[in-house]
Amino acid sequence: MSVLPDLHLHYVQACQNLSQPENPFIARVLQEADKNDEISTKGITLKLAGNNHLVPVPRVTDDDFGVLVSVLGQAAFVTGLDLAYNVLTDAGAKTMATFLQENSSLRYLNLMFNDIGTSGAELIAGALHKNESLVHLRMTGNKIGNQGGMFFASMLKINSTLEKLDLGDCDVGLQCLIAMAIALTQNKSLKAINLNRPLLSSQQEETTVHIARMLRSNSSLVELHLGKHEMKNFGVERLCEALYENSSLRYLDLSCNNITCDGVKFLGELLKRNKTLEILNLNANRIEDVGAIYLSEALATRNRTLQALSIVSNNITGKGLVALAQVMQSNMKLSHIYIWGNKLDRSACVAFSELIEMGRLRLGCTDVAPYEVDGEVLLAELSHGLGKHRYWAPRCAAVAPGAANASLEILAVSEY
Repeated sequence: MSVLPDLHLHYVQACQNLSQPENPFIARVLQEADKNDEISTKGITLKLAGNNHLVPVPRVTDDDFGVLVSVLGQAAFVTGLDLAYNVLTDAGAKTMATFLQENSSLRYLNLMFNDIGTSGAELIAGALHKNESLVHLRMTGNKIGNQGGMFFASMLKINSTLEKLDLGDCDVGLQCLIAMAIALTQNKSLKAINLNRPLLSSQQEETTVHIARMLRSNSSLVELHLGKHEMKNFGVERLCEALYENSSLRYLDLSCNNITCDGVKFLGELLKRNKTLEILNLNANRIEDVGAIYLSEALATRNRTLQALSIVSNNITGKGLVALAQVMQSNMKLSHIYIWGNKLDRSACVAFSELIEMGRLRLGCTDVAPYEVDGEVLLAELSHGLGKHRYWAPRCAAVAPGAANASLEILAVSEY
């Protein structure tokens, strides 16, 4: 660990040396960091996200970042850098790539929703061929395109340090997803990947077939996000066939697809035999009552590993919701369930109200809370759910991470 410098003082000096005006937002964050007593023992994450501020802040530009990097080069105790929702472009990505090649302490890097394109993705992915410290990278929302995603797929064949990679909403395409699947048959270090919302022109589900083939042989992946893949029952069947042979995946996100009760039937059969899956996200599909009953039968009789189930907005009525509520009476392993956006009729409201009142279902582990009007029990929405803070996280820890965040802390990568 290097000697602790005065970050703010060094930043002021660097701005003067480079004839660059100070960014007051960066200056304030560095002043706060200088007061942190845990710098020398734990390291710190500099939170420079451009959103989530009551008072608007000047967002970090490429020039601002160039000055900041000159300061961080002497600050090995900075182990995390959150630059989400700023205005960094490919020029800033070039500076970042150089920094990653020279830096040996940065473990977490969040670049989500900047203006980095294909050439910037190539530079950052290239830097990770040599970098041996970065554990978690978020590129979410940067329009790197299919070619930019291909550079990251190539990187995964070489890099053996990265554990979490987020390429959701990056406009990657068919070729990139297939290349990713091939790379992950070789990569043994990556534990979590987000491939949400690719741009797919084909309806043949080739990507799901390749991802399923990868899951048969991959033994390191713990968390997989396949939201908005236009996946149908055929694709779910291929995934389930693969997961019979997989013993590592613990979190499967299939939200916002075209899965119906027929697809859930395959998931139900899988749950009866699978001993590792802990979190299943089926938000915004069309499983309806029949699908909910398939899940309840599997969870009531055979499955004792699933901890969290999200079925938000699936056109389920009281019949299916009551079946799932009854499951929680016998299956004590299932602790988190999210049901808002379905048809919460009287029977569903009573069933979940009873679960909450008896303490079987904690309010922090679901997205509904009971209340009464004229003696009738109703359910109100709570702002909880899987992936609640995937795109935005509060500056203060208002909600326990286990109740509101994506992976229920099942990955041992702490903040990263």
